[in-house]
Order: sequence, then C-alpha cells, then structure tokens
Amino acid sequence: MSDAGEEEVRGICVRDVAADDFIAAYAEHLKNSDKFELPVWADLVKTGVFKELAPYGEDWYYTRAASIARKVYLRPGVGVGMLQKWYGGNYRRGARTEHFRKANSGIIRSVMIQLENMKVIENLPSGGRRMTRVGQQDLDRIAGAVFHDNEE
Repeated sequence: MSDAGEEEVRGICVRDVAADDFIAAYAEHLKNSDKFELPVWADLVKTGVFKELAPYGEDWYYTRAASIARKVYLRPGVGVGMLQKWYGGNYRRGARTEHFRKANSGIIRSVMIQLENMKVIENLPSGGRRMTRVGQQDLDRIAGAVFHDNEE
C-alpha cells in the first residue's frame, strides 16, 4: 500500500490545519450564519481588566467565538473559568509589578450560549462544555476546506 492512498482516505480534522487559518475561516462562517449574531454591547466592552482599549477590529467577536469553538473541540470539558485563564494576560500597573488577570467572563459565556443555541457545543453533566456531533462535523468540514485551500 502506498502512503498517498491512505492519506486521501483519512478525513481532515481541526488538528490538521493551522490555528490562525482555521479561526479566520470559522469566524467568516459564523459571520455569514444567521443564527450567530453580534450582541449590542460588543462595541463597548474590553476583553479583560488588563486591557486599556476595546478591540479595534469590527469582527473581533466572531474571531473570539471561533477561537472558543476550537478550544472546546480540542479540549472537551473546558469551562468558562479555564477559558478566562487562557485568554487572560498581564495587568500592567505602571511602576508597580505586573499581575496576571483573567479575561472577561461575560464575553466567553455569551459566545458559549450562542454556540449552544446553534447546537455546536453542549453542556456536560460534570461541568464544562463539549462538541456535539453536528458541531464536530461542522468544524471538520471547515477545516477540510481550509486544508484544501492551503494545498492549492
């Protein structure tokens, strides 16, 4: 058997594509979806206490949502608290020492609730979230499209 034949049979999943390429593609998919909508407060909030300004890009909410969906795909059972820690950063306090601060939980929670309503992720009885079968197929399909675009 040749390796090339086996390579085509195996499906492409999210792990097989670069994170930034996948997140950009899935963010575009969410933006075009009529089920996922931008909250009214999205242009007013900062992503964390440690930030001075709100995000500049208009599509930052979709990008964060795509990133959260990818995180839930790669680590089933992840919750809001763990994602807060992941998106957190150093709070620079002038001349005083820096301290780590968690990210804004409201943004993460609102994204997860919208993804649940789209049936992309679901609650676990033990706490945290995981991908649904439909959500996993959706993300794998987009990852496959990204993979084939990068090959060409």
